[in-house]
Amino acid sequence: MSRLKVLAIAGVLAALSAERAVAADWLDDVGLRGSMSSKSYGHWDGLNFGVQMGVSNMNTDFGNSTSSLIAFSLRNTTVQQEFQPSSWTTLPSNTTNGSQYGIFIGYNMQWEQLVVGFDMAYNRMSSLETAASDSIARQVTTTDTYVNTVIIVAQSSLKMVDFATMRARAGYAFGQFLPYAVLGAAVGRFNYATTATTTVSGASPTATPATYGPVTDVQSSGKDNAIVAGFVFGLGMDVAILPNMFLRGEWEFVAFAPVGGIRANINTGRVGIGVKF
Repeated sequence: MSRLKVLAIAGVLAALSAERAVAADWLDDVGLRGSMSSKSYGHWDGLNFGVQMGVSNMNTDFGNSTSSLIAFSLRNTTVQQEFQPSSWTTLPSNTTNGSQYGIFIGYNMQWEQLVVGFDMAYNRMSSLETAASDSIARQVTTTDTYVNTVIIVAQSSLKMVDFATMRARAGYAFGQFLPYAVLGAAVGRFNYATTATTTVSGASPTATPATYGPVTDVQSSGKDNAIVAGFVFGLGMDVAILPNMFLRGEWEFVAFAPVGGIRANINTGRVGIGVKF
């Protein structure tokens, strides 16, 4: 009987020990490990850089590109003072597509799932150039009784060479994904050229002389490597594929200030790959 008591007590102690060990393991697994697994977001803070490439669509408005040239051709004339042919829209808008490639570098700061930071990028266009040509003719009667015929023939072209951006970023991390939005400034480099040929003639039933013209004047303007400022905003997502490597996909819109009277903006879809530290 004493042996049975000893075995029974030993069995109870062993069961209690096993139960305590199981409880400790459960607390470790559920409590400590559970608290770690609740952080389903990755770590995005620190320095990052990489390469990117994409396709851009450039929308170009040539409508005001000839204004200053025509105003100079018709300076000090009654036609310009009363009807302002320099404000007529001679050229239309145009769009073109082209590819680009570049590099980026940035820095992120992270609080739980909120990730904020900034990045800078340089993008070189492989080919992004557009042009427009058109003419317009009108007859206008001025207060000096002349019926004036105004004919304007114009050509204009714009080529985007490259651009750089500096953007503020804000994102929300979950799992291996970091969706984000960007807002910032851009600087672009353009080549442009515009030519306007203005021809004016007129006839009057009462004035002397009864007719004049035709008088033709040609004006041109252009510049290579013109620097133009702009603003940028966009949306994107980084996807971690390794602890220190990620893929990037984003859409970006950049609007530039007028250059030579030409307004341009670009929509870009791009992909990239980067590393973080």
